[in-house]
Amino acid sequence: MRVVSLVPSLTEAVAVSVPGALVGVTDWCTHPAELADLGVSRIGGTKNPKVERILDLAPDLVIANVEENREPDLAALWEAGVEVLVTVVCDIPQAFAELTRVLDACGATSRPRWLDEAETAWSDLPPPERRTTAVVPIWRRPWMVLGRDTFAGDVLSRLGVDHLYTTHADRYPRVPVEELRAAAPDVVVLPDEPYRFTAEDGPEAFPGLPCALVSGRHLTWYGPSLAEAPRVLGEALRAARR
Repeated sequence: MRVVSLVPSLTEAVAVSVPGALVGVTDWCTHPAELADLGVSRIGGTKNPKVERILDLAPDLVIANVEENREPDLAALWEAGVEVLVTVVCDIPQAFAELTRVLDACGATSRPRWLDEAETAWSDLPPPERRTTAVVPIWRRPWMVLGRDTFAGDVLSRLGVDHLYTTHADRYPRVPVEELRAAAPDVVVLPDEPYRFTAEDGPEAFPGLPCALVSGRHLTWYGPSLAEAPRVLGEALRAARR
């Protein structure tokens, strides 16, 4: 198989599960760390892939995501005769189903251990001691937060965190920071992607509110990181609530 991945988390899943299958990945594909040494081509961003460069790689399969990639780019690949597998992931069970589908399509000969470990990690979660309310910014200038039907929202909910915009009409609504502060959540969850919130860039906008700086890879990626996500995110959330 010759596979091009347009989704960073799926790049990691394929790279560690079907070695040698990847021939092209996006500029945002950063894991596994040794990806740069595998000789795969960079084909642009998730929102602006270079279609001609993908076609030059003669892939058997392009893997994409309905949220991360644009329909016109996928349509151009289809029209050129390339098989494109488009994933849809809005919650943890859907992530496991789609990961299985992707790995099978990429030629995996057996189920990877990390996938079993990830399913166990999420199925064996103890019930949270108490529910916590949160706002979850994913961008600033303008401020945007998690809204309805998001994978990250489901991840947090399973860890006992209910974000306050889960019933908003938009999946990623723009909300003035003054409104976010006035909502008075128990915690403000600040991931390091897509916007890179840091201790110096983010918490200062929420004086008096506990802020949890969390790994965006563990919050938003569906792949090998799912196996350690409950522990990593749980530790960050508990530290913020102390």
